[in-house]
Parts: sequence; C-alpha cells; structure tokens
Amino acid sequence: MTSVPERVTDEPTTSAEPKRRGVLAAYLALTKPRVIELLLVTTIPAMFLAERGIPSPWLVLVTLAGGAMSAGSANALNCVADSDIDAVMHRTRSRPLVSYEVPRKHALIFGIVLGAASFGILALGANLLAAVLSLAAILFYVFVYTLVLKRRTSQNIVWGGAAGCMPVVIGWAAVAGKVEWPALVMFGVVFLWTPPHFWSLAMKYRDDYASAGVPMLPVVATPRQVSARILVYSYATVACTLLLVPATSWIYVAFAVLAGTAFLVVAQRLHGAVRRNGVANPMALFHLSNSYLTVLSVAIAVDAAVGLPSLG
Repeated sequence: MTSVPERVTDEPTTSAEPKRRGVLAAYLALTKPRVIELLLVTTIPAMFLAERGIPSPWLVLVTLAGGAMSAGSANALNCVADSDIDAVMHRTRSRPLVSYEVPRKHALIFGIVLGAASFGILALGANLLAAVLSLAAILFYVFVYTLVLKRRTSQNIVWGGAAGCMPVVIGWAAVAGKVEWPALVMFGVVFLWTPPHFWSLAMKYRDDYASAGVPMLPVVATPRQVSARILVYSYATVACTLLLVPATSWIYVAFAVLAGTAFLVVAQRLHGAVRRNGVANPMALFHLSNSYLTVLSVAIAVDAAVGLPSLG
C-alpha cells in the first residue's frame, strides 16, 4: 500500500521560514500523514466487502498498520528523490529535507526501514500476497512514478497514480488471500479518480510546477484542455463505481448515484467556467473529490456490514 502522487498534499506554506519541528514531528512529516489518511480510508471498505461483513478487528488493525508504514515508506523515499524540486516549489518548501530538519541519508534509511517493517507486518499478520503487493506498490511509486514518469511526461499522474490504487487490492488480499473482480473495480475507481483530483490541484499551482520544470498537464496544456480531460475522467470514475452494483445492495447504489451526481456537477461547472473564460475555482473540485471518495468508501463498508442481499 503506498501513496498516490501528491494527491492530497498540503496548501502552500505562508511563511518563507517554516517553524522548526521536533525530531519526531519532522520524521512524521516525511511520511505525509494526510496522504496516508485517505489511502487507509479506501483500505477498510475493501476489507469489509471481501469479508461480506465485518472482518476481524485484529486483521484490520494489522493491515492498516502495515499499510500506513508502506505509504510512509514510499512518501519518505519520494521526499528524498524530490528534495531538489521541493526546494523550488513554494508549497513544498516546508518539507523536512528542504528545511534541513532531517539529513538526506537518515531519511533514506528511514524510508527503507519503514518499507521492510511494513512487509514483515503484513506477511506475518495478514498473508504473503498482501505483503508482496504492498512492496510492489512502494517500488512502483518510487522507481516508476518518482524517478521516471514525474519529470518526463504530462501523463505522469495517470500511470503513476496506479500506486495509490493498491490499498484496495491489498486490503482485499489481506482478507481473501486472493484478488477478485470487485477489488479490481475498486482499483479502477481510484485509478480514474486520481487525474481529476490531482489535475484540479495542479491547475491552481501551475506556476509552481512550471518553475520546478515538472510537466504536469496544466503546465503543458491549455486550461480548456485540462478541464475537458478532468470532465472525461470524472464521468469515467462515476461509471466505474456502478460496476460494483452486482456485489452490493441498494445502500451503496443510492450513495454512489447521489455522490457521483454531485461530483459531476462540480466537474462540469469547472469546465464550463474555463470554456467561458470565467473565473474557475479548481480547488472546489479538489476538495469535493476527497469527500466523494470518502463517501463511496463509507457506503461500501456500511453496505457490506449491514449484509443486505446484493443486486447481482
């Protein structure tokens, strides 16, 4: 289980000289806790749906602990690899390596140790498949997204975002010992959700990415092209959520339709504002996208816990 590229990261720091943190707080900041929170939110419903009920609390605790360490490992190693561009971008200048609160070598060791601990916890507390998937996600995020895709292509977030889809697959594997089709559908939902979520953020901070030489889509494409792609991916996301209908009851379907409608309305408004050359507010979609994924996750978990007959 690992991170989605920058997907729920922070607002820019308002101070040129960020406040110094304690040692523990600095190392915690390396793991990007806000990213981890959303990743774990998507893990739990996958476990509930795989169990078709309430899974073992111990297994949930172990999976969340291992997943948090895995995501923390990927994020810490990402901070090591991206420390040069983090120093250039205004919104990332408060990160511990940039502010010299954590030595680069120590951060590297910290990330590796977290990853090893995650593998051990998941292998011993869940199963080997969950542990291997988690390790694969770390390696993909660091070596494929961070070191290869991020600085070379505007499609970086599309393919790199696959690492952030892994929590649902890992959660499912922890319960079932295998990966079944609903887990792949949930993977697809997060995969399709990531571009509109992140591109809306990148629209606001376009100049930040441009100054760092990172070819995020809003840097290399026109606002109209970006908003159009956001809209396409938003529709694809909502359509993908409906593929879970055979494995769920009316509870999930009701929430998926209502939340999906709200998501599409805001995405449509963003595209409409850009087309009219009006004042666009991409952060409205960014913040709503967080809530949208959370509502879907809660709906899946509640649906599975209640145990109503599935529609399939």
